Amino acid sequence: MKRIGLIGGMTPESTLYYYRNYIRMSRELFGPFTFPELIVYSINFAEFKDNPRGWEGRKELLINAARALEKAGAEIIAMSANTPHMIFPEVQKAVNVPMVSIIDALIEEIRRRGVKKALLLGTKTTMTADFYRNALREAGFEVVTPTGEEMEEVNRIIFEELSFENLRSRSYLIALIERYAKERGIEGVILGCTELPLAIKPGDVSVEIFDTAKIHMRKLIELASGF
Repeated sequence: MKRIGLIGGMTPESTLYYYRNYIRMSRELFGPFTFPELIVYSINFAEFKDNPRGWEGRKELLINAARALEKAGAEIIAMSANTPHMIFPEVQKAVNVPMVSIIDALIEEIRRRGVKKALLLGTKTTMTADFYRNALREAGFEVVTPTGEEMEEVNRIIFEELSFENLRSRSYLIALIERYAKERGIEGVILGCTELPLAIKPGDVSVEIFDTAKIHMRKLIELASGF
């Protein structure tokens, strides 16, 4: 099996969610005691979130983390967050081992389930920047995003609540998804922030749920094990 390298800490709660799914999925695939080797590099989220150099500084942090994982023997590397995939190509170019994109893994899964139109939820950057929406649209999917006020509220919930495992606004998120299912005809919702699955679970809404953290981790395990 190949050794997985995971850049975590964006936020620690989402990294924990990745690790829990790593354990559960490995046991489902290989039995109770077999796990692909995993190295986690947990960055200081304050240095990432509030970096005075903006995305140039964040890119440097991620490149340093990826190179550290490569030096430690990682054979495939991933970032355990959606928004940093805005600079995924630059980080990939800085290392000599393959990196696994959460967006590529998501596109495979949406196609597998036959969904054509989905609501994208995530940080404000993920919902407004071109990198995520364009990748989905180029793959043939219709992407719906919330209104400006709704984006602000979803972003607030992620950073002020879910980042601390506070589920106070869970009902708001569920009502938002259901409203878009009724009024805009979405067939699925993309949980495009790896904190969102802490609040939204299968069965909570009437449309398909695309848990990007789970989809990403399963892809990593499949690639590590040669499935």
